[in-house]
Amino acid sequence: MIGSETIANYLHRLSSREPTPGGGAAGAIHAAQAAALIGMVARYSTGAKFAAHEQDSAQIQAAADIHLQAAMQLAEADAAAFGGVIDAYKLPKDTAEKSAHRTRAIQEALLAAATPPRKLVVLAHDIVNLGERLTDFGNPNVISDVAAAAEAARAAAATARVNIEINLTGITDPDRVEILQASVWAADEAIKAAEALSARVRKQILS
Repeated sequence: MIGSETIANYLHRLSSREPTPGGGAAGAIHAAQAAALIGMVARYSTGAKFAAHEQDSAQIQAAADIHLQAAMQLAEADAAAFGGVIDAYKLPKDTAEKSAHRTRAIQEALLAAATPPRKLVVLAHDIVNLGERLTDFGNPNVISDVAAAAEAARAAAATARVNIEINLTGITDPDRVEILQASVWAADEAIKAAEALSARVRKQILS
């Protein structure tokens, strides 16, 4: 379980000649770090000085914690889904019937493998939205970490996008292609939002 292992062990497994964990898990970890950073800044934006934003801060903290857990779950889900793709490609194809079954299994596995990155796109954008809210009142001493969160969320969305695209190349059903293409466009929007948030924070720091 990625969530219960040391960073060193996770990185060792990531660098090994094994299919999982891979880029999908790494993207989810980016999102987890983004959520954690948002939660941290929100917790530093409490007390008498931030009393007017107490409710907002509490809501952001709670949402960030939920997003962090969701990101870690997606890291595990991505590894499991990719394992399904590997298994599908290993199915026999020595008869027409078996070959047809293998083709169907591969299509289903590819669609399933695209599900975690599609969810990651939404999650990354949600984290960016929290950062937007937090930038309005966040503690200026740690506001740079909102930009760091934005960059991590951007990496998550960009990683998810390329993982959706690689699955798209193997899917033949036009309806499913359309669904996945919509997630690619959503990733584009999430990336733009993350870049805008990072730029906003940087401008705020330098003003």
